[in-house]
Amino acid sequence: MEKTEKQKMLAGELYLAYDSELVAENKQASRLLRMYNSTTEEHQEQRRQILQELFGKVGQQVLIVPPFHCDYGSNIYAGNGLYMNYGCVILDCNTVHIGENVMCAPYVQIYTAYHPTEPEIRLSGKELAAPIKIGNNVWIGGSAIICPGVTVGDNTTIGAGSVVVKDIPENVVAAGNPCRIIRHLS
Repeated sequence: MEKTEKQKMLAGELYLAYDSELVAENKQASRLLRMYNSTTEEHQEQRRQILQELFGKVGQQVLIVPPFHCDYGSNIYAGNGLYMNYGCVILDCNTVHIGENVMCAPYVQIYTAYHPTEPEIRLSGKELAAPIKIGNNVWIGGSAIICPGVTVGDNTTIGAGSVVVKDIPENVVAAGNPCRIIRHLS
């Protein structure tokens, strides 16, 4: 049996993003995001209900300050105590697993999506995506970018403005472009 475009997307294979199933799921996410982003701080229960419908999994005590944007939402698995400040974006064309007590400053960008480097393939409309995993007790500074296929270990701090293009181990402070270990935590 041939894989669907969604199955290809989640398997990290070339897929067509404009497939009808994926377009429908993106429209559903867009609808929920419009509702979420129009709420105010007085609507905490409504925000929680929308995130439960939007995400693949959402833990307790999750606070995402609007505006927030994502592709599908259903590929985001968020643990307890997630905090995301203004303007965060998650392109969840593949799975994004976020651990417990993760804090993201404003404008953090988490991208599973990427495009082929060969022009002929890219021009065909095919895309790629690789999963991202963020461990427990992680702090991600403002405007940091987490690139496709990256894992960030537990108890790690990613400095503001960093571009994380490779795995970062646990118990470190890392920063820069490209992001590299600045120091190890005891």
